[in-house]
Amino acid sequence: MSSIPSSPISPFRKVANALRNLFCPCRVHVESSFSTLHAFIATLPEQFASPHTGHTIYKGRNELREFMTPQGTVVVKSFCVPNLVNRIAYGLLRASKAERSCRYAALLRSKGIGSPAPVGWCTVRRGLLFTQSYYASLRSTLPYTYIDLIKGNIPSTEAPDYLRAVGRIAGQLHNAGIIHRDFSRGNLLLGRDAEGHIQVELVDLNRLRFHTISPDEGLKNFERLPATSQMRRYMAEGYAHERNLDLDYCLTHWPHTEEMDSAEAQGRL
Repeated sequence: MSSIPSSPISPFRKVANALRNLFCPCRVHVESSFSTLHAFIATLPEQFASPHTGHTIYKGRNELREFMTPQGTVVVKSFCVPNLVNRIAYGLLRASKAERSCRYAALLRSKGIGSPAPVGWCTVRRGLLFTQSYYASLRSTLPYTYIDLIKGNIPSTEAPDYLRAVGRIAGQLHNAGIIHRDFSRGNLLLGRDAEGHIQVELVDLNRLRFHTISPDEGLKNFERLPATSQMRRYMAEGYAHERNLDLDYCLTHWPHTEEMDSAEAQGRL
């Protein structure tokens, strides 16, 4: 089993963050490989203030827009303004969701776990209150999500291998002492690389947590993935192999999930 990462934010870093936040109401970070996009990241608050910049691909509590840049298509997530308590905490003490998303994406990629390449983040504070944060990453080239497995948009001959890959990536995370608290259908991107190998990428990373993951806690992490009994078996095969667990144990302890055991769903898989 891989070693568990050290605490994502050390006490020293918390103090340093508080001082930076106090004296720098607008903070910008850009990954070194995307240094030419510093001006782009720094102007995200102004760009999101206009409904005409970028291409909106989702708008709800948070907003996602795509932008064409000299280094490729970048997806930017604008996080909703948090409640008052968190506005104070993010304003002075805690790393924002945008900062955590960027740092965690880099961490996963350093461990060989797929996630779109992080570009950078920007946060804005007014007085002592945090207001906005933006996280930018390269657009993934993977064409599917777990939703496509549910809807049958992935050929039935390929679906078992994709499902085993979902089980394997969860196992890799848990072996590394990392758990994704929003391991759900829209946050699993699926596809193949140029050589035809199946790839899985994780998104929406601000809810990663770091501790030793027991087999039972790890299996419970699948509870937000609707599945037929056969789909569960394929995922369990991948998970059991990655964590060196007994397959029957995994199937017995698999969590209750939204059922997909209709004849139509079973016919697809």
